[in-house]
Amino acid sequence: MEIGFHFVNFEVPGGVPALPTTLAAAAQAAEQAGASWFTMADHFFQMDNLWPAESPMLEIYTCLGYLAGQTQRIKLVVMVNGVTYHYPGLLAKTATTLDVLSDGRLVFGLGAAWYERECVGLGVPFPPLSERYERLEETLQICRQMWSSDNGRYDGKYYQLAETLCSPQPVQRPNPPVLLGGTGERKTLRLVAQYADSWNGAFETVEEAAHKVEVLYRHCEAVGRDPGEIQKTAFMLIDPMADLDGFLRTAEQYEALGIDLINIMPPEDETDPVAFASQLGEHVIPRVAQLTVAECPTHVSELSEP
Repeated sequence: MEIGFHFVNFEVPGGVPALPTTLAAAAQAAEQAGASWFTMADHFFQMDNLWPAESPMLEIYTCLGYLAGQTQRIKLVVMVNGVTYHYPGLLAKTATTLDVLSDGRLVFGLGAAWYERECVGLGVPFPPLSERYERLEETLQICRQMWSSDNGRYDGKYYQLAETLCSPQPVQRPNPPVLLGGTGERKTLRLVAQYADSWNGAFETVEEAAHKVEVLYRHCEAVGRDPGEIQKTAFMLIDPMADLDGFLRTAEQYEALGIDLINIMPPEDETDPVAFASQLGEHVIPRVAQLTVAECPTHVSELSEP
């Protein structure tokens, strides 16, 4: 099992002038600690379910482009693009640029968008959820086409492109890993089964995670997809340093479900992301690497049986 590091709190020691050095140092510390992913959110207001919206927030592609020049190995992960924030063709080009400049380290995340206050505040369209999911599916199709040899038209319900030209193509072939975030059973997990290379969810309990993985397996069966082709990742919104043994027990259960990577963000009261990343390398990542799990059952539902 692997570990990712999520950077989302831009209220750092030294304030705004310290953001460039702190962001770079946090990514470098996560890389040196052995984290596989450095993830950031696609937002323009700080998320007001975590901190006040007025708190600092930086734009994601500028940040990850900056970090491409500050790191060597760690994957740079968009967790995740809000689908209504970007025209799909321009988004594919932006993501391609990051993949080229990072020498193939992009993980391209997409989601249906949820932060209505941010959209209304900045004049970004925020259509009903059903339309956002339809736009999400068209965006997935457009990106796949732009990352292929097909430079022709795309004619969808919401988006029409006369040319899907993208030169140069991404370094990662046939495309950068496409990650979908969310746990919606009817739409999100169906889109994961049909289009995604990677999936990220956040779960209240291991039992909830087992259920969602089971739903994903059913969607994969319906579309003829091997679920083993999909990297399964999870947010754990707890501080592993506060209860390392408990964290490791949960990580072991997640690994038994087939979850490949756990993404960790510093707790809300943590003011030093660089120190937190270093502590992951000292206390958490070596222990997670030592986890061993018995061979997974052939059907996920067996994990929840008494």
